[in-house]
Amino acid sequence: MLNISINKIAQIVLMSREMGRAQAELSGFFETLTDEELTDLVAVMWIGRGSFEAEELVEARALAIAEATTPTPDYLMGTPHLSDHLENGLEALGLSASDDEDDLIRGG
Repeated sequence: MLNISINKIAQIVLMSREMGRAQAELSGFFETLTDEELTDLVAVMWIGRGSFEAEELVEARALAIAEATTPTPDYLMGTPHLSDHLENGLEALGLSASDDEDDLIRGG
């Protein structure tokens, strides 16, 4: 379904919650992602903030590609409430990052 793993989204959620302390880490993590992974992050975030419905994932992906005027990592890092939107987007898609987040917090 998604071109990015739930575990990677969970890592981004955790880092974006600590943006003041983890901004460089988050930026570096974004650099390791493929264009497809970044596109899906934008699409999931848009679904989470209500710009698209879960059924419109394909359309959200297409728009994310078509309207990419700034580097995607910069766009994502500049998005208020990124972690909330990602979690809400996953939930709308019937997915959850909470187990992965818990594992990451525990160091597993």
